[in-house]
Amino acid sequence: MIRWMLPLTLALATTAAAAQTGTPPVAPAPVPVEGIAARIVARYPHDRTAFTQGLVWHDGALFESTGQPGVSDVRRVRLADGKVLARTKLPGLQFGEGLAVDGNQLVSITWQDGIAHRWDAKTLKPVGRARYPGEGWGLANDGTSLILSDGTPTLRFMDPKTFRERRRVTVTANGRPIHNLNELEMIDGRLWGNIWHRDYIVRIDPATGAVDGLVDLAPLRAELGALDPEAVLNGIAWDAAGKRLFVTGKWWPTLFEIALEPVEQ
Repeated sequence: MIRWMLPLTLALATTAAAAQTGTPPVAPAPVPVEGIAARIVARYPHDRTAFTQGLVWHDGALFESTGQPGVSDVRRVRLADGKVLARTKLPGLQFGEGLAVDGNQLVSITWQDGIAHRWDAKTLKPVGRARYPGEGWGLANDGTSLILSDGTPTLRFMDPKTFRERRRVTVTANGRPIHNLNELEMIDGRLWGNIWHRDYIVRIDPATGAVDGLVDLAPLRAELGALDPEAVLNGIAWDAAGKRLFVTGKWWPTLFEIALEPVEQ
């Protein structure tokens, strides 16, 4: 059953996206990905008014970017109780999206404004901005480039300082493009990403774009009970020093620390 469900869920993502974009649907086919189980290690309070778009761990704290016009912000959050320790609002009606760390600065992107903001990580004061074409959804740092998702199967690798595109890859599972890639996070050389409106995250080879792992997080959402349809899984943060992985969602009241383990065969 597990081996059957993994290819099916990825097939649903591709066929649903095809229906939205007008491209012909693709019949479900086996996807050679590793099934990965999530074990809940701890639960922490999370601001249920936060429309989470980006989540990172830096310098002993969580940093989060939120969306929605007029209320989007970048914030520093205390893990233990979810208290917002500092925040800076995005200008005007900009819709905040993904977030990444670049040295001692944070970089956040916007959905349709094409603006990447730079923030001092200690003060959250703005220290610069750049422009990019197209939409912005998720953002991650691989140590060399900032990786940008835009809801399509394409990931763009951007120069961290100029935000000019260096290269791009297409994310695929068994050769089939995966749409609606959203929040991103680098963990030990692999890129992890939420897929919008799906209760799982995928592991991606950043060199080729091939999906080689999938984690079903539906039990986390089920634990939270009835939520707004847009309160979807979104937010992945990796504490490299402590080897801790955190996930949450838009308007979720809980942030989960999880451990990843192979699916039992």
